[in-house]
Amino acid sequence: MRKLVTTMALIGAAASAGCANLGWPRDRADLVVPTATCTDTDFIIYFNEGSDRLTQPAMQLIRETTRNLKTCRITRARVVGLADATGAPQANLTLSQRRALRAAEALRAEGVPAPSFEIDAGGAAGALTADGRDDPVRRRAVVFLSVAPG
Repeated sequence: MRKLVTTMALIGAAASAGCANLGWPRDRADLVVPTATCTDTDFIIYFNEGSDRLTQPAMQLIRETTRNLKTCRITRARVVGLADATGAPQANLTLSQRRALRAAEALRAEGVPAPSFEIDAGGAAGALTADGRDDPVRRRAVVFLSVAPG
């Protein structure tokens, strides 16, 4: 009974947050795909430590997001790559740039128009938590899509 109540609470929270398109159940509960409306959207894809290789969940999120936006006109795409504080600053900047480029390549392969891309690399700037520990959440790329009705 407790599991049912927890599941219902999660579904209710997702629906009230505008995320009713979760496609429940999922392998990963943290994978939320934007709805199919033609509005500006952003999402985060995560990478393994020291890697710019897209993970299976990252590719799934890119595919589902671009599929949901197929009828829309994407006017601008911005990808910001980030890294954690592990390693030398220049290596982290290079890694974050490679992450952004890898995400942009995957978006292009899924049909997002190439001329509209902006690529930024944040490196490890600000990658430590308040208590001075490495912040693993910085191992990501953030994708911002500006969308117009198709």
